[in-house]
Amino acid sequence: MSDDRLARYDYALGPESIAQRPLPRRADARLLCWERDGSFTDRRIGDLPGRLRPRDLVILNDSRVLPARLFGRGAGGSKLEILLLRPADPEPGWWALCKPGRKMQPGSEFLVEGGSRIRVVAKREDGARRVERVGDGSFEQLASEFGHMPLPPYIRRPDEESDRERYQTVYAEHLGSVAAPTAGLHVDEELLVAIRERGATVQTVTLHVGLDTFRPLEEAQLASGRLHGERFRVAVAAMQALSTARATGGRIIAWGSTTCRVLESLPDRLPEAMEGETTLFIRPGHPFRFVDVLVTNFHLPRSSLLMMVDAFAGDRWRSAYEHALTAGYRFYSYGDANWIEGSP
Repeated sequence: MSDDRLARYDYALGPESIAQRPLPRRADARLLCWERDGSFTDRRIGDLPGRLRPRDLVILNDSRVLPARLFGRGAGGSKLEILLLRPADPEPGWWALCKPGRKMQPGSEFLVEGGSRIRVVAKREDGARRVERVGDGSFEQLASEFGHMPLPPYIRRPDEESDRERYQTVYAEHLGSVAAPTAGLHVDEELLVAIRERGATVQTVTLHVGLDTFRPLEEAQLASGRLHGERFRVAVAAMQALSTARATGGRIIAWGSTTCRVLESLPDRLPEAMEGETTLFIRPGHPFRFVDVLVTNFHLPRSSLLMMVDAFAGDRWRSAYEHALTAGYRFYSYGDANWIEGSP
């Protein structure tokens, strides 16, 4: 797929449509329902349980966002910033994006908030640096105490203390993401209760979201049909729930594109449990084997996530986005969501 084909995934979006802050209540976000007859219905997230049936299975991504942005100063007092990406393998240290890169070459050291000393020990071809702490303590501890939430670049403000709660799902458990599974930001405890009262089952999987989620697609990815790798885990309980839903005719609702990526990475014959790294690129032509309904936010132009929506629902995405823009929906991470039933 060439850049000419990527142009199909362009659309015009003014800055006024990009949500800069979350709504006061999570479940007050709007929900655009893509009906199987091709029409669209305007609802609220709080209305979503009414669309569920007994035996449906709702699956959420329970990855927890690390406050991964650390600020510091170099030897000459210059301001520096690192954004932790993922633990290095083999340990110790983490891979990180560093700014300004020219001042953070292998061998350099700097101090971050809290007084911890960080050393750059290696550099990759893509510009990421391998960093290690000088002295005791983990990066997880450092980030949890002094880090800033890694809000995406289209949120044009510094992070605030409230983002530590709101750029995190209420069910987040396993630390490891540097971007939120944003469709889950609309879920509160009351909504989870209402979903279960409808007779649906709720389970979680884990996929640690990386910053590549926000990066433009590259020609190499289009040519190879593979995306950046993201670590995932599906525990025994979730596997059993998937098997039950398939056997009893319950629909499988993937709450979020990251959940969808996990489910579609599983083999047809489900194992007892599974963990690993997925490079799955879901684009038109992908044969969906597990997901019946997709709940997801509005996505960036020319992104792999928008291509996933196209693969799942077809050309309806353009009419849906035009409807949303006309109706004043809020876009992206802190914005509104979609309930998408597969192509008729």
